[in-house]
Amino acid sequence: MNLNQILEELNSGEGLHCEFKKAKFELPKDLFETVCAFLNTDGGMIILGVEDDGKVVGVEERAIAKMKTNLTNLSNNPEKIDPPYLLFPHEFVIQGKTVIAIQVPLSSQLHKTNGNIFMRSEDGDYRVKGTHQLAGIINRKLGLFTEQRTFPYFSIDDLRPELFDKARRLMRSYNSQHPWLNLSNEELLKIGGFYNVDYDTGKTSLSLAAILMFGNDIVIQQAVPAYKIDCLLRRKNIDRYDDRLIIRTNLIDAYDLMMEFAAKHLNDPFYLEGDQRISLRDKIFREAISNIISHREYTSPAPARFIIYKDRVVLDNPSVQHHFGEITPENLKPFSKNPAICKFMIQLGRFDELGSGVTNINKYLPLYAKGAKPVFKETDSGFELLIPLGTTRQVTQQVTQQVTQQVKLLLKVIEGEMTRAELMETLGLKDRVNFTRKYIEPALANSLIELTQPDSPTSPTQKYRLTEKGKEVLKRLENN
Repeated sequence: MNLNQILEELNSGEGLHCEFKKAKFELPKDLFETVCAFLNTDGGMIILGVEDDGKVVGVEERAIAKMKTNLTNLSNNPEKIDPPYLLFPHEFVIQGKTVIAIQVPLSSQLHKTNGNIFMRSEDGDYRVKGTHQLAGIINRKLGLFTEQRTFPYFSIDDLRPELFDKARRLMRSYNSQHPWLNLSNEELLKIGGFYNVDYDTGKTSLSLAAILMFGNDIVIQQAVPAYKIDCLLRRKNIDRYDDRLIIRTNLIDAYDLMMEFAAKHLNDPFYLEGDQRISLRDKIFREAISNIISHREYTSPAPARFIIYKDRVVLDNPSVQHHFGEITPENLKPFSKNPAICKFMIQLGRFDELGSGVTNINKYLPLYAKGAKPVFKETDSGFELLIPLGTTRQVTQQVTQQVTQQVKLLLKVIEGEMTRAELMETLGLKDRVNFTRKYIEPALANSLIELTQPDSPTSPTQKYRLTEKGKEVLKRLENN
């Protein structure tokens, strides 16, 4: 979401996918009727602080923070929207006035607010009353979103209890006050939208999304036999592979395994955002892996792939096309093939809001691989993301520019293999904690130095030495 998109919506006016609401001091009383209608129909944009005719009146500055907080909390509350769907409001200044924009995606589930189901038409929101309308909504969603297919022969006993515990730990680390922390496993499935009605039997059953998220490996293979994520390293042997990891497990663990594969084979240059070190690699590949999981068509016989080459990374997966061609920050219209899976991963802190991948990778990739630009596109066979890595020389130049003064000093004093005590004595340092945090950790993180005993990191005879990359960076520093 960006300012140009908001201006386009204001110029186009209200319609099937856009709603303006005047909101000076508080959220409009009918706001969640529109949220519910967009979730049930085709998604859309709600802009607060705008009159029906498109006139920008703005939201009072002192009310903005409270309105955004209330919106986020209420969208995650099953008493307001059932099942919940976490929304992310954004502020924009237009004509000197602040508006709040809310992107509401199409959901794979049927949502209610205050016990009523709403749909969207060109004339606005309307309450669904007839069973024929309800059946039409459900059939359309089942046709679009295979994650909602039901499996009446599976039960909660086929899911792994420890994954629910892991999910709660992730929620707690993401938000210590998360409202779902004290829910039972059954309640977590319900509020997460992992149950659906099997309309052949009339019974409520676990959905494919539930099995992919919490199922044991045998159950997952029974539900979707072709499900596979193939991680390949092709730096030397591009016809086959130098390293390979095949993933057929639940999505919570699959995410971690893909992140570990990226950490194992990809550089992580030292980078400061403000005064805080961030991992550019994690910023980029967190989003890239999120795309693989959220856009995958899990019933397809084709695998998802994560391939690391010498000069690029390619991620692709089978998907039902929504936007043919290249996707850019300018033409981005977020759409998830698996909204329930995506929604739950957001609760775990694994994903950001829908559409963040295009924005964040475009932001951080040029810093990671000098000047590189990612290519997102939908093809006849599915979704593809190309991440250029640049040359080794480009990465080395960039790392050299970002190395802190402390790490520069460390590189200059290392001769052969040296212990921690020898390094601290040479540098005239006495604070072990400060030395570890400001000298050793960033140098290790950037692969500028390495342990002589990597399998025994706490060994009393442990020493440190320069890596080839560290030697190259040191040489560049000395020539500058």
